[in-house]
Amino acid sequence: MKKLKLKELESCLQQVDTFESPKLLLEQYPTRPHIAACMLYTIHNTFDDIENKTIADLGCGCGMLSIGSAMLGAGFCVGFDIDAEALEIFNSNLEDFELTNVDFIQCDVCSLSDSMSETFDTVIMNPPFGTKHNKGMDMIFLKRALQMAKTAVYSLHKTSTRQVKLQYDLPASYKFHKKKSVDIEVDFIRFLPKNS
Repeated sequence: MKKLKLKELESCLQQVDTFESPKLLLEQYPTRPHIAACMLYTIHNTFDDIENKTIADLGCGCGMLSIGSAMLGAGFCVGFDIDAEALEIFNSNLEDFELTNVDFIQCDVCSLSDSMSETFDTVIMNPPFGTKHNKGMDMIFLKRALQMAKTAVYSLHKTSTRQVKLQYDLPASYKFHKKKSVDIEVDFIRFLPKNS
């Protein structure tokens, strides 16, 4: 498999279709191609946690992180999301990219069975940040991710007080958004399960 450079990965991810009508209650904000490429490139090149690994993408939405993982040589990737409409877009993206090592499951991540413990090498996610009506949702996702991962969990979390910051370009997605886009500061964190 050809090694992708960061800019090549980002360019490919710009072709991933995202939400046309995101759902506020689910905090559906697509992971932008730039941030997804930076996350995945770091996971792959710094920690070697993608190539030939089994990957879970929690709250996968339209599949940005799953598709990027597959492009970097994931052995198999499974996206998990509650929203059937998002998964329809995910499926369409898979067909467009002709990926066979990616699948998805419609489910509530919060209700995943304990039988999924240590099923995946790596878990990646851009969980709901737990604002609006979902306070603490990011921590629920993180708890589930730590149960599912054998090696590591990579996640974005909203912050305003960290020394290392990423700017998450949040486009206007809902009617109440007044600006075309807003930069939200987030932390990109690598968590290790107790067993690793």
